This record gives sequence, structure tokens and C-alpha cells, in this order.
Amino acid sequence: MKWWFRLVVFLLYVQGIYAQNTFQEGFTLLETGKFEAAETFFENALKEEPTSKTAQICYGRAVGLSGEPEKATILFAGLLETYPKDMEVALNYSEALLWDKKYADAKPLYAQMVTDHPNEFGAVLGYANTLSNLKEYEEALNWIAKALQIQPNNQSAKISRKYMHLGYANQFVNQQDYSRGKALLQDIFIDFPEDKEALLNLANLYLIAKQTDSAKATYARYATSPIDSVTAWNGISLAEHIAANEKAALTAAMTAKSTVGRFADHELTERTFNRYVQALIWNRKFRTAKTQIDSLETEYADRDWVFALKATLGLYTGDAKTSLANYNAILAQDSTSFDGNLGKANALFAADRIIPAYRAAYKTLAIYADQKDAKAFVEKLDLSYTPSVNEHAAYTFDNGNNVAFYTNTTADLALSTKFRTTVSYMYRTTENTVTGNQASSHVALAGLQYKLMPKTTLKTVVGVNNSRFMSEAYTQPVLDAQLQLQPLKMQHLNLGYQREVQNFNADLIEREIVQNHYSLNYNLGTNFNLGWYTQIMHTQQSDANTRNLLFTSLYYTLSQKPAVKMGLNYQYITFAEQLPTIYFSPEQYQAVELFADVRGQFSEKTGYMASTAAGYQQVENDSNTPIFRAEAKLNHQFAKRLSGSMYGKYSNIASDTAAGFEFTEVGLQLKWLFQDKPLFVVDRD
Repeated sequence: MKWWFRLVVFLLYVQGIYAQNTFQEGFTLLETGKFEAAETFFENALKEEPTSKTAQICYGRAVGLSGEPEKATILFAGLLETYPKDMEVALNYSEALLWDKKYADAKPLYAQMVTDHPNEFGAVLGYANTLSNLKEYEEALNWIAKALQIQPNNQSAKISRKYMHLGYANQFVNQQDYSRGKALLQDIFIDFPEDKEALLNLANLYLIAKQTDSAKATYARYATSPIDSVTAWNGISLAEHIAANEKAALTAAMTAKSTVGRFADHELTERTFNRYVQALIWNRKFRTAKTQIDSLETEYADRDWVFALKATLGLYTGDAKTSLANYNAILAQDSTSFDGNLGKANALFAADRIIPAYRAAYKTLAIYADQKDAKAFVEKLDLSYTPSVNEHAAYTFDNGNNVAFYTNTTADLALSTKFRTTVSYMYRTTENTVTGNQASSHVALAGLQYKLMPKTTLKTVVGVNNSRFMSEAYTQPVLDAQLQLQPLKMQHLNLGYQREVQNFNADLIEREIVQNHYSLNYNLGTNFNLGWYTQIMHTQQSDANTRNLLFTSLYYTLSQKPAVKMGLNYQYITFAEQLPTIYFSPEQYQAVELFADVRGQFSEKTGYMASTAAGYQQVENDSNTPIFRAEAKLNHQFAKRLSGSMYGKYSNIASDTAAGFEFTEVGLQLKWLFQDKPLFVVDRD
């Protein structure tokens, strides 16, 4: 028997050498990634040796790796029937399932293999990769550790572990657990110091977390070659934008643009020009951006990023219709595009089409579960329709010896995105500290607001004003109706009627003066930072007097963050009858003033506002007298559903009481969302 055993071993050895020599060219083609050539080679080899297991395995691998994983799976399934207990065939069959993305089918096969052969490296590695593809990262990392115990320096296993860390870190980033995501990414550097993919993912984590200095430092680490510097400058540009340093963002983008032409990297060139035009838009250089987009469109007409640039320009310039058309063009090419879906949601919101905006955001989240920006967008919509209670309390005093305190409580209930109601109660008490005159007012109101169509809303408020002066009292109905329109982009028009009772001080309350105001407010914005606001009002009073008022303001926006505006105001007032002993009612009053207004954030939760205006006023033909107004406010978000502010303001501009009047007010405001979501539910389909 010994001679027979030696003969079999010798023949197998000879056969192995023969197969090795015969198939060496095909092995080389597989190893070097020339899969289509390898497929042809082993297809011909099988014509010569149709029963060769080696040739059949290699042919199956070549077929699967050249883009036909389903066909490879069928081939290996057939081989598995011929060799049911062959580990090599079983491993290749399971791997073919991975190529075909049938991870759930592969999982039990690998699980059985690692149970039967716990030290088989290929089985353990395959199982780890299967779990990773199923996003079961924690278990996958346990198995990749076992694979590296079997073969400690295996490069394939280390590469697999790297991508597991990348995928697992991304999960934590989506959950806004940035510390754990950061730790996983930094672990990659143990196997692959300064790995480029890890650095880019780490920089992206910092961008999402708005840790822009860390992001810029990471991009600096990435820039180890001239071509990598282009990618780094593109990233730094975005970091500067997130930090609201728009000029620095444009400088970085221009640096990348001036450098990228040295390299024949078309994809990097497209990314660089994309960032450059974005930076132009961020800096409100709309004409230059439009010129660049037109130029890029001639070469890259069907690229998603060109459509996205046109859409972004539309949003910044108030052209929601154009923006929506371009996001739809992106989705026509790729219905799963993140930029297309969330961009469409933003464009629909800008077009005041709220229900479609909700649905576009829900679709984004259906494709990209827990995505931070999409969740924030839905939350923003929810907050604007969540029932709330607003409380406003203030104390005022003036140089006419009048002091007053008032409190106003308003409840706001949105019953749908088109229809909302409000109820409010205001109590005001006022006293003249010299005459001892006292008066109070109780005003109860109920309001209805209905959106007739996008950007067209009708608001009505009705109620009663009960006023008491000393021992006398009266009740008057009050009404406020407004039609709010946006007739053209960046234009707002309000047409209004209001019936109110004068309650500024005790003397005016005593006279029971009812005013009927007919008003037109118009605001025109532009894409070159200039704006114009005008108010025209005609007032008919119950004492038979009438008043006409014109207020117009031309202003210029100096910066966006913080928002800084400066401008010129002009006011003209005329009364039909002059009743100076009763209230300020000149035949002609004019005022001109320069103003400045700044609004910004101290932190993510704390903001501020400050404005001042100074100029001159003229009553009748009297000499000009100086006027000055100032206001400051500090607001804070205490919790997601609770915010508040405190403010103070001063003015010496003429009012309904007299010229030479000085008025001061200090107050507190609170807003509480007493529900955690809107009362209505939006259908996601």
C-alpha cells in the first residue's frame, strides 16, 4: 500500500505543477485586475480541460469581478453541488454573493463556515466583510480582530478594518455623536498613518460639528502634495463659509481655482470650479457667479453640480421658481440625490409651498436616514407651526409725566399650513403722576389667518377694547385686516385696515378717540444690497379729524453676518385740523434721519439687536430740532421650546402727544411652544 500512496502523492504533485504552469498567465491576469482578459483566458482553458476545478473557480472569479456577479454566483452554486464540502468552492460562492450585494444571503453561509472552521482566515475575513456590508459594524470589528489574530499582518484585513471604521464613524456622525465618530477615524491612523480618506472624513466630521478651526487644521494635514492642496483649499473654503468668513472662503476658493489647471484631473477641476462659484454666491457676487455658471454650462451642461449651482443662485436671488426647476433636473437624472431632494425641499419652502416642502424633506430622510440637515429642515418647519404662547410685558415713561405698564398674552394655534388662529388679551394701565389721572384698557382679540395661495395671506383680527378713565368706562369694537402679498420676487406688499382706540395715556383714553387706519406698506429688495421700504397711511378719527402719513426708508446692507444696515428715513405727517391742546396734530410735520441697525449672534443660542437713528424734525414752519432714537434687544433660546428676550428703547421724535416729547420703554418677551409638534400631520406621500 505504501507504494500506491506514494504514487498518488507524486501524481497530484505533478498535476499541481502542470496546472500552475498551464494557468500561470490567467493567474497573473486575475492578480493584476485584468478580469475581462482573465475571463477569456479561463473560458478557453475550460474548452481544453472542462473538469478542472481550478479553471472553473478562476473562470467564476473572472466573470464576477468583471461585472457579472449574478452569473458568477450561478457558476459557483453549480460547483458547490459537485464539491459540496470543498472549502475553496464554498468561500468563492459566498464571496460571489457579496459581489452581487446579497449580503443577507451570504451571512448564514459564512456563519456556518466560521463555526466549522474557526481558524480559516478566508472564512473569518469574509464573515467580517459581510457583517460590515450589513452595517453591523460592532460585530464586524470583532470578527476582523479574529482574522488579524490568524494573520496579524494581512493587508486585506487591515484595509477591511479601515472601511469598517469609516462606515461605523459615519453612523455616529449621523447620530451627532461626534466624539465616538472622531475616535474611530483616528484609529485608522494606527494601521495607515495620515491616511487620505480618513483625513477627509475627519475634516468632514469637523465641518458638520461646526468645529471649523479643527477642520482647517485637518485639511492642512491632508495637503502633502500640490494636487492634494487643491482639495484642501476647497475644504478650507467651505470651513470659512460655515464660520461666516465669506471673504476668506472666496480667497481659498480662488487659490484652488488658480492651482487646479496644473493637473489633468477632470473630477478635481469640476469640484474646484463648483466651490469657486459657490463662494461667489456666498459673497453675493451674483453677476460674476451667473457669468461663471453660463461659461461652465457650455462644457458641463448635464452635470448635477451645474444644476445645483443654478439652483443655489436662484435661492440667494429670490428666484425660487428657477431653483425648483434645477433641483428637479437633478432628480430626473438621479432620484436619490441628496442635493436634489433636500435642495428641492428648500426651494419649495422659499416658494411658500409648505406641504410639498415637508414631503421633499421626508423623502430625503427616507433615503438618508437621520441625516442632520434634513432633520433640521423638518424641525424648522415644525417649529413654525407648533402651538405657542407669547407673553410681552413692558413699562414706559415719558417727559409728560405719564407712566404705563402693559402686558399682552397671545396664543397661536396653526390648524394646518394654510389656516391658523390667534387669541390674545392685553391689559394696559397708565397714570399721569402730576395730574393724578389714571386709566386702564382691556383688549381681547381673536384672529384668523388664511393662506389664499402661496405668498398671499389674509389676516383678520376682531375684538373689543374696554377702557376705563377714573370712574367712567366704555367699550369699543376693534378690527385689524391685512392682505399680505409678494407680487414679484423680493417684493412685499401689505394692504390693511385697522380700527383701534387710542390708549397711549390717560388723557387720550378719556377722550375715547377711535381711529380708522387705511394703509399700504411696500418693501422692495434687490440683489445688490439696496432696499426701499414705504408706508402710506390715511387715518379717519371719531373726532372728525383726519391724518395722512408717509414714511419711506432707503437702506443698504453692509454685511450679512452680522446683519448690518444703514439708511435714510423720511417721514411726513399732516392733520386736517390742528388741536394742539388736545393732542399733537400739526398741519405739517417732517422728519429726516440717518439710521443704523445691526443684528447678530453672540453664540448659537444668544443673539442681539441694536439700532440707532438721528436727524432733524420740523413742525409747521418752526425751526428744525434734533431727534434721536435707539433700541437694543438681547434674546436667548433657553430650550428648544422656550425663548425670551429683554429690550429697551428711547425716542424723542414727535408723537401723538406733542413735539419735544421723550419716551422710554423697557420690556420682557417670552415664547413657549406648549406642544412638541404641530397639531396637524403631513401625509408623507
